[in-house]
Amino acid sequence: MQATRPRIPRRAVHGVLLLDKPLGLSSNDALQKAKRLYRAEKAGHTGTLDPLATGLLPLCFGAATKFSQVSLDADKTYRATLQLGTTTTTADAEGEVLLQREVNVTRAQLQAAIERFTGPIRQVPPMHSALKRDGKALYEYARAGIEVEREARAVTIHRIAIVEDDTAGADGRWTLDVRCSKGTYIRTLAEDIGEALGCGAHLAALRRTETGGLTLDQALTLEQLAGMDEAQREAALLDADALLADWPVVRLGDEDAGRFLSGLRRRLPLADAEQVRVYGPDPRAFLGSGRVDAGELISTRLLSPVEVQGLLKTP
Repeated sequence: MQATRPRIPRRAVHGVLLLDKPLGLSSNDALQKAKRLYRAEKAGHTGTLDPLATGLLPLCFGAATKFSQVSLDADKTYRATLQLGTTTTTADAEGEVLLQREVNVTRAQLQAAIERFTGPIRQVPPMHSALKRDGKALYEYARAGIEVEREARAVTIHRIAIVEDDTAGADGRWTLDVRCSKGTYIRTLAEDIGEALGCGAHLAALRRTETGGLTLDQALTLEQLAGMDEAQREAALLDADALLADWPVVRLGDEDAGRFLSGLRRRLPLADAEQVRVYGPDPRAFLGSGRVDAGELISTRLLSPVEVQGLLKTP
């Protein structure tokens, strides 16, 4: 009879971990490994990175999970390696080769091509994606050999820059730094740039380097986390409000804080603002998010009193 694994006692953990996701793991696999290391009761990630992709994956624990959408909606920056001359079934290195063509592309030609994809553009989502159609992910249809019609979606490419290094252009490989809006598929961008150059392309490698002002140089690997004790892991977490760090701050006294937490609007001498982060008298007493409209502070996402007390107890 196979021995059952001992049940790991879970605990309330609050904060944001900047994880450097490794190659080959799905975002959810990486999340579950980190969640086990922290013994956390509640955790979630802030946007899918394909197994082929590596890099910055903010993970939210406890109270921070209520604000994961902020990171999902944020602009992101990627370092993308394009392999010109070869198209694949998945538009990346995991797919089967569809077509190979000769590559004679200069840096000037590549620069001209990427300029065509800078600014507001429309993209057709790839079949190998997690977008849902009739309750099923598109990749499920793709694996069954079924292609379904997809509507083009509006996205914005803020910047594409060619990375100048010794390997630039060697064997048809070019590396680009891409800053883009949410919903952008870098695989599709690579494929479209290849078609614009007349030789085709696929995404050979992808690394997310920044999201919503959070950067990869602050991130830790799963191996680094596994080598820490519990206190060190706790210290590696950013505060639960880290995803809202560039929002204006509103601080409330005891009475107003209690009423705000109960969902009541507060009339205060504040300038109008679409989004603010709200605190009680203690600087660590993060209460949630809100907006200010015509002098009224209106809650949009609240922590529970238990979560607020958890933040106050966090070292």
